Amino acid sequence: MSVDFMAFVEEQTILFIALAMVTAMLIYSYVGDKIAGFNSISADEAVRLFNQDAWVLDVRSESEYKTGFIGEAVNIPSTEIKSKIASIMKHKDEAVLIYCQSGARSSSAAKILAKEGFTNVNNLKGGVMTWKSSSLPLNTPKSLRKQKKTKKK
Repeated sequence: MSVDFMAFVEEQTILFIALAMVTAMLIYSYVGDKIAGFNSISADEAVRLFNQDAWVLDVRSESEYKTGFIGEAVNIPSTEIKSKIASIMKHKDEAVLIYCQSGARSSSAAKILAKEGFTNVNNLKGGVMTWKSSSLPLNTPKSLRKQKKTKKK
């Protein structure tokens, strides 16, 4: 039987290479983030973390941030994380909830934070898109005009 199997593998080499790649990707999807030093979490897990006073970091662009953000999130675009790492090191030992629009940029930023010694980094899988699809609220910055009207009242 092992001879037949080996002959089959030789005849279907491309199929077995594809199978090995898919298997490796599945394994990485389950343990890859842990290897990179951070957790990928769902919107429900993010809410729990947020309610436990996690430090929230939005790594989208400033214009994306202005469309709505989670809680009192600090906005540092992903392109600026490395240059601003010194200013956020005070949060190194806190739980960090990091997100972007879809989860890709925040995943890269989470790797940087983990590499810099942050001990509890949590990336929101799917980013703001997942947050919104879970019907969770976003805050928006008040315009200067609205702030002035609020102060007058």
